[in-house]
Amino acid sequence: MTQQMVIAVAAVSGGGKTTITKKLKERLPGSEAFFFDAYEFEGAPENITEWVEQGPDYNQWNLDPLIEDIQSAQQASFLILDYPISYKHEKVKPWIDFSIYIDTPLDIAMARRLLRDGEGSGVKGELTHYLQGGRKAYLAMLHSIKPDADLIVDGTLGVEDIVEHIIKNLPSEHH
Repeated sequence: MTQQMVIAVAAVSGGGKTTITKKLKERLPGSEAFFFDAYEFEGAPENITEWVEQGPDYNQWNLDPLIEDIQSAQQASFLILDYPISYKHEKVKPWIDFSIYIDTPLDIAMARRLLRDGEGSGVKGELTHYLQGGRKAYLAMLHSIKPDADLIVDGTLGVEDIVEHIIKNLPSEHH
């Protein structure tokens, strides 16, 4: 019997985490997936930009609800986490077996955010937020999350190519 593998998929906002997580769930037999944005965590910073500027404390987030879900999904062969902070939270880190960082250029991530979220705050609101600090938060991810990844994937590739690359690069005992 193969042991469960927990895979974390990280990227900047608009970098493709959710899309790739869903596709991996379809492709990897016996998979479950959890999505970071589906939770409301205690201790989450109200302003991510200020949090990053002050030196982000990833452990301030109470991620116990996510950990409980990971523990309850032990029957899954693969557990895929749409999870932007990878190995940075000390309580979640021991649960992650393999971390993927989708390296999506910031202009592409911004275009995706505008297409996805632009109806809500409007294009001007999204761009203003980005210029007034959101970009700093994205760059912080590049310096703190990306270097710890077990696999870095080119975010300019198509979805199927990214998924194929990930599957081919999973530790061999799991696929």
